[in-house]
Parts: sequence; structure tokens; C-alpha cells
Amino acid sequence: MASKYQNKPPIPNFTNAPTSPSNNERVVDEGAIDKRRKIGFGKMVGPANSGRTRQAFSVVNGGHENGGPPSSAGSECGSIEFTKEDVEALLNEKMKGKNKFNLKEKCDQMMDYIRKLRLCIKWFQELEGSYFSEQEKLRNLLDCAERKCNELEVLMKNKEEELNSIIMELRKNCASLHEKLTKEESDKSAAMDSLTREKEARLVAERLQASLTDELGRAQRDHLSASQKITSLNDMYKRLQEYNTSLQQYNSKLQTELATVNEALKRVEKEKGAVVENLSTLRGHYNVLQDQLTLTRASQDDALKQREALISDVVCLRGELQQARDDRDRHLSKVEGLTAEVVKYKECTGKSFAELENLSVKSNELEARCLSQSDQIEELQTKLGVAEKKLQVSDLTAMETRTEYEEQKKLIHDLQNHLADAEIKIIEGERLRKKLHNTILELKGNIRVFCRVRPLLADDAAAADTKVISYPTSTESLGRAIDLMQNGQKHSFTFDKVFMPDASQQEVFVEISQLVQSALDGYKVCIFAYGQTGSGKTHTMMGRPGNPEQKGLIPRSLEQIFETRQSLKSQGWKYEMQVSMLEIYNETIRDLLSPNRSCSDVSRTENGIAGKQYAIKHDANGNTHVSDLTIVDVRSTREVSYLLEQAAQSRSVGKTQMNEQSSRSHFVFTLRISGVNESTEQQVQGVLNLIDLAGSERLSKSGSTGDRLKETQAINKSLSSLSDVIFALAKKEDHVPFRNSKLTYLLQGGDSKTLMFVNISPDPSSLGESLCSLRFAARVNACEIGIPRRQTNMRTSDSRLSYG
Repeated sequence: MASKYQNKPPIPNFTNAPTSPSNNERVVDEGAIDKRRKIGFGKMVGPANSGRTRQAFSVVNGGHENGGPPSSAGSECGSIEFTKEDVEALLNEKMKGKNKFNLKEKCDQMMDYIRKLRLCIKWFQELEGSYFSEQEKLRNLLDCAERKCNELEVLMKNKEEELNSIIMELRKNCASLHEKLTKEESDKSAAMDSLTREKEARLVAERLQASLTDELGRAQRDHLSASQKITSLNDMYKRLQEYNTSLQQYNSKLQTELATVNEALKRVEKEKGAVVENLSTLRGHYNVLQDQLTLTRASQDDALKQREALISDVVCLRGELQQARDDRDRHLSKVEGLTAEVVKYKECTGKSFAELENLSVKSNELEARCLSQSDQIEELQTKLGVAEKKLQVSDLTAMETRTEYEEQKKLIHDLQNHLADAEIKIIEGERLRKKLHNTILELKGNIRVFCRVRPLLADDAAAADTKVISYPTSTESLGRAIDLMQNGQKHSFTFDKVFMPDASQQEVFVEISQLVQSALDGYKVCIFAYGQTGSGKTHTMMGRPGNPEQKGLIPRSLEQIFETRQSLKSQGWKYEMQVSMLEIYNETIRDLLSPNRSCSDVSRTENGIAGKQYAIKHDANGNTHVSDLTIVDVRSTREVSYLLEQAAQSRSVGKTQMNEQSSRSHFVFTLRISGVNESTEQQVQGVLNLIDLAGSERLSKSGSTGDRLKETQAINKSLSSLSDVIFALAKKEDHVPFRNSKLTYLLQGGDSKTLMFVNISPDPSSLGESLCSLRFAARVNACEIGIPRRQTNMRTSDSRLSYG
């Protein structure tokens, strides 16, 4: 840096050139960069010791001799700096000369001395200007720092207010959660009390059921002993009469016990209603807790977001505080340097004492401002500490909220478990109710009736807005009742089960699966579908071919029977099964599995020419047989499916205005089951009859003519005969007109488990026919046909509806 200033040309004029701010800034900057560039005035006066000293005096003394162009004093002063020794040497310098009367020499010396003094004074002025500029910069920096501090204070106040509001909200939420917790605990205790009551009621019902089963077992054993005595002691007629009177007394006893069972069943249904109500209340509490849980989660997420925002703000404040600290330290170091230099210059000169005092005052002001700024920084630090404490408090409240949330979640989980247990107990109670109900119906000998409503079809879309069918939702009527509206009047019906339009084929089959199982146990089982044309009878019984999910009751029943047969092999059971299928068309029996059946036979029958005649016969044991009917041995469901397809192709169908594929005959599927247990030598014989009746229809709506008219008349006649039989059985008349039609004569036989499906249409135009079907089904449901028994050589004295 010294060589840079030594190579500059000499500057002769120091007095007239003005100083520029840029030159002053350059002087200050260059002075701050290299403090070693200093030239002493003592060295300039004495003999030359180095080239640097000579260069300085050449600049001062020989500016005019070099002939260079004049330049500003600011630029000249920029190359010369004064030290304490230089100023002292300049002040202590004395005039030297050989001849004291040589005024010219003295004048030259005085001019040189004055020139040096001017140069020193100008340097001091430039230095003072640089101090002023530096002071202005420091003042601007202090103003910026003050503004930032004010902004930080405002931000901290806003954050403090937000945190206070959040804390108040969290406290309110905590209080509300405590209140809700106490409510839930009281509800929980009430639910536990109801569960204990339900357990006690269930134990009572189980005890009643066990007593009933024991009494039924004793009754069956007594009946077997009575049958043995009748076969071995035919000559003792008087004792047989006495025994019959004892049996009648026992029957009356069973009736009284049946009344007690009915009362117990009513009590169980009432308790079930109470449990369902408790379950609904528990579900309501569960939904309320779910809502509270979502609100708690939302508030917790908001608190976490605010915490993250506060953390980011604290980090920013810390960064700004650190930056302010660095600026303060830098300013303090500069002020200390300035004060040190001012002190040095006070000692050096007396002329610049006033200026130095001003500088010292200004430096004191700067120090005072720095101290005030440090105080403000300390205040910011204290505020920052307070904010951190508030942040910690908010963290604690968030942790408390989280723990409370976990407790609520655990409580909700416990309530869900209790709710699931209650639902399981309700399902078990419903199963027990169904079992007791079926036992009562079997003891009474009633025909069970299931009602099924088909979905709306595309042709019914025009009347879809008018709903004429409704389903009660009360506890006693749910799933068992149906209401029809006709001309503003409501008609209510109750059956053993009501299937709504959205019920699947699997749901329907589950309800009759136990009844199908009875056929393997040695009972006669009869299931038939009744309803108007197009109400879904064939869909219920046969289903839709090629669609596994739409299989009907007949294919599903066969699959269950063959699967059960396979599983019973391990217990020593062997079963043989035989299938027969027939239809009753225009009061004529047709064998659908006959290998000799041809189109000519069908055409002869349709034209009134007598075909092959089949006779219906009943033996002494109550079994029904059709002469010359084809019976096929089957070993798998595949064989039965093939036979069903063959029968479906042979069955009579026709097109009417109500149904494009209307069944024009009654279809009867019979499966005879013979089982032998080789280990116990027990034999069972069961019969499963699945019947798809032809649909009842009105001539005004079906528009039948010709052959279809004859078919409709024959169908309505046979169904009317079935209605007459039901009326006679319901009234317990002595004469039951089974022989009025082939259908009723084929169904004669009274020791079977019978179930009827009544199919109805939701179309408002079919409301009248649906109402007739439901009324007929209600009469069938009230009809008693005798107690079903296992297949034996004995035949009951009363003939009732069955076929097998």
C-alpha cells in the first residue's frame, strides 16, 4: 500500500482545493484498512532516513518544481496521515538558519511550516468529516434497531394475547370433557345394571328351556312305552283306554306348561325390548363421544400448529436478537476505537480541543444510545423468556389434552366392547326366541308362514313413487310385520318372518336351513310358494340358472343336504336319496322325469286326449305315493341339477299380460331320504317336498284366451280348493275336502313340518291381489295340522296337509 501512494505526482496546492465526501470516505476506509501507513513530521524535518520520508517531504515542499498539475487537498491528504509524534514534532519545530538576518530564508521556512500546519489542519478536518459520516451511519443503524425492537414488542404482545385466549379455550374444553366423563360413567353403570338383569333373565329362560326339554324327553319315552304296550297287549282294551285317559291328562299338563312357556317367552321379548332400547341409548352416547373425539382432535391439531408457529417465531426472534447483539458489539468496538483516538488527539493538540470535545460529547451520546439499546435487548430477552415459559405451559396443556384424549379413547373402546357384547346377547336372545317360537309352533302343529316382497321391476317404474307397502319398525314387529295401504285404509299382517325387497336368496335360505335339516333327521318337510302371477315364486324356489348368487331354495337345500350327508359319514351314517318331479297341469299329473315323455304326449294332453294316467295313493302310515312315477337315485348335487334343468325344460309355461314367463302348472319336487347308522342300527326316513304353485290371476288383468283361459280356470280352481281345505282345517271340521283337486289330495298327510312362502308384488296395480294373498296366508298361519313326528310305522288318526 505504501508504494501506491509513493508513485503519485506531487501536489503543489493545499489551500484552495475543496474536499469531497468521496475523498473523505476513501481516506477513512484506507485508514481503517492499513494503520501502518503513517508519516511523522519529525522525520520530515530531520535528515532523510528512508525513501518513504523523502517522498512525504517532496510532496510537501517540491510540489511546484515537478511542474505537475494542481490537485485537490483532499486527495493530497489522503496520502499522508499524522501520528502523535508528527504533531509534536510539528509544534516543537524551531526556525534554523545560518544567518538570522536572512529574511528570505526565514520566510521560506515560515511558508513551509505554514504549509505543513495547513496540511495537518485539513487532515484533522477530513478526519472530523469522516467521524461525522460514521456517526450518521451509527445513528441510522440505531434507528433501525429501535424500529425492529418496537416491531418485536408488538409481535410479542399479539402472541401473548393469542396464547392467553388459547389457554382459556383449552380450560373450557377440559371442564366440558370432565362433565361429559361423569355423564358417561353414570350411563355406563346403568348399562351394567341392565346387562346384569339381562343375564338373570337369560338364566331363567335357559332353566325353563331345560325343564321343557326334559319334560318333552319324558313325554317321548312315555309315548314309546305306550306304543309297545299297545302292540304287545291288544287283548287288554280296558287298560289301553285307561292309558289313553292318562295320556290326555298328560296332554293337558303339556298345554299348561305350554302356557307357562308362552308367558316366559313374552317376558323374554319384553326384556329384549328393554335391551334394544339400552342398546340404542348406548349407540347415541357412542355417536356423541365420536363427535367429541373429532373436536378434541381438531383442537389438538390447532394447538400443535400454534406451537409450531410460536417455535418458528422464537427462532426468528433469537436470530434477530443475535444479529442485534452482533451489531451492538461491532458498534461498541467502533465507538471504543473512536474514543481512544479522540483521547489521543486531545493530548496531542490544543487547537483542536473544541472539536475533540464535540467529538467526545457525540461519542458519549453514542455510548448512551448503545447502553439504551443494550437495555432494550435485555428487555427483549426477558420477553423472550416469558414467551418460552408460555410455550412450555401450552406444551403442558397439550400433553394434558392428549392424556385426556387417550382416556376418552379408552373409554370409547370399552363402551364399544360393551356394545358388541350387548349386540351378541341380543342376537343370542333372538335365536333363543326363534327356537322357542318354532318349538311352540311344532307343539301346536301350526303351518309357518314367511312373506317375501319382490323388488320393483322396470315395468313398475311408473308407479314407483306410490308406496303402498310399509314395514313397522317396533321391537315386536321388526322383521315380522307388513302393512298395506288401500284407499287410505291400513291393513296390518304379522307372520313368522317378512323379507323386504332387498333380501338376498342366501338370507331367505338361512331362515329355512334348519327346517331342511329336519328331513335328514327323519321328518317330513313340506315347503311351498304361494302368490299371484309375477310375484317371484319361481325365483324364490328355483332362482336364476347360471348365477350362483341367485340360486333358489331348491338348489341350496340340496347342497346343504349333500354337504351334511358327507359330514355325518364320520358318525356312521349312510344315506340313500331318491328324486321325483311332477307337475299338475289342468288337473292332470305329468311326470317331468319320464324318459318316454315326448312332445306328442304333451300335445295330446293339451288337446284333451287322455295321456298316461297317474294315481295318487295314501298308505296306512300316512305316506303318499304316485303310481308309475319316475324315481331316480341321486348321489350328488350335479345329478340333481341336471334333473332340475330337464324338468324346467319340460314344465308348462306361457305368456300372459302379467308375466312373460308365467308358470301354468303346479311343480312338485320330492326328495326321499333313507338313512342308516351302522353303529347304533338306527334307521330314519325323511321326505323333503318343495312345491312351486302356479300363480293366481284375474282374467280381467291377464287377458287369457283359449288354452291360457283353460289353464287359468284350472289354476284358480285348484287354489280355491286349497283355500277350502285351509278353512276346514282352521275350523277343525270333521270333513276336510282334500279330494276336490289333485293338488290338495297330493298334499294330504298330517305329520310333516310345513312352511308356506307367500310372495307379493309391490306394484300398486296388484294391491288387491296382494291383499287377498296376505289374508289367505294369515289363515294358513293360524291353521293347526298336527304335531310333526319322525317317520314310523304308526299313522296319526288325523289327516293333515303334507305330501310324502
